Amino acid sequence: MTTTATQGPQGRPDPGGHPGVPPRPAAHAHPGQAPRGHASPGAALAVLPHVLRTALAWTDAHRAEFALPDDVLDPRTQVNATLKPLGELAQLCSTVRAATAPGTPEHEVAGDLVTYAWEQVAQGALLLELLRAEPFAAYPYEIYAAFAGYGLRHEGFEALARPLTATRAWAHTEQHANRQLGLINSERRVGVLTHTDAGAVLSRTWLGGLSEPWTFEGPSGYALTHTVFHLTDWGRMPDRVPEKTDAYLRTWLPAWADGCLESGQWDLTGELLAVGASLPGPPPLELLDAVWPVLADVQHATGCVPETGVPVREDAPTDVRGHEDAPDPYPFIDCYHSTLVTAFAAALSLRSLRSPSSLTDGPGSRSGRERHTP
Repeated sequence: MTTTATQGPQGRPDPGGHPGVPPRPAAHAHPGQAPRGHASPGAALAVLPHVLRTALAWTDAHRAEFALPDDVLDPRTQVNATLKPLGELAQLCSTVRAATAPGTPEHEVAGDLVTYAWEQVAQGALLLELLRAEPFAAYPYEIYAAFAGYGLRHEGFEALARPLTATRAWAHTEQHANRQLGLINSERRVGVLTHTDAGAVLSRTWLGGLSEPWTFEGPSGYALTHTVFHLTDWGRMPDRVPEKTDAYLRTWLPAWADGCLESGQWDLTGELLAVGASLPGPPPLELLDAVWPVLADVQHATGCVPETGVPVREDAPTDVRGHEDAPDPYPFIDCYHSTLVTAFAAALSLRSLRSPSSLTDGPGSRSGRERHTP
């Protein structure tokens, strides 16, 4: 999930800004109130290990669906249907690996999937070709940054990107503020000077402006979740969230999550849970305990989670690695992202619940205030 490769494909705003279906406001929800009624203490921890394990297993069983086509470099090939899912696979699985303990099955599967994605881009060579073809397009750089943050590098790509990202044109590319934060985080991951200050950009986002909470809907919801992901390097650096933003999110996440649950917006629900697990300090226990059991119930027995709508309830084999014997309940395009998001949010939630202040930096991560070009 690069920043380009994290929004869309179905029912979510794509890089062009097409709106998804907005969740209905939660009429009965109040600030700070746990969604869906009473939250049982420990309810999240009771379901999260299974949710994470099965979501990753489904993804692993479907890795061939992420494979790039032979004509991926053809200008007519749709980025959103090819490179975007692969970038999401690399980004989210790299975070899952960073948030899980070495030696655990989840840690190993997530690492294998990142390696698979790196092989698909020919260890970075394909991204270099994309950069040569579109030198000022952000998406090749952002996809590369997902790998660079994991410690996978390509010298040729960086040799070409370095002078490009130092130009005035790169610094003044016109884009929405949360997308610009994504580019800043990509620069951090690659290890170059950022083209502007993240704090100034944050103030121009829907979230950074502490917008009226009742204006939350699909597009603003995805904008705020990705603002947090880019700001915190996908949950690895919670301390980058300003105090006022943290307080605002802790107050309103429960009401927004309640609206998403009510309207069946499972993908956005997962992203909001990931945001809650990316905040500095103690995790929002009531939110996690109230929402995770609901999302766990939505998850199909094969491990996948639909983006939206009424979930399929039919029985399926519990061993999702035997996928050939388990028919898919949803088309791949309608569940791959929400399943990845569920695994991502589950890994962050488990880490925050088990060791609230010890989310470690992944390979290549950088802490502290970044320098930027004037």
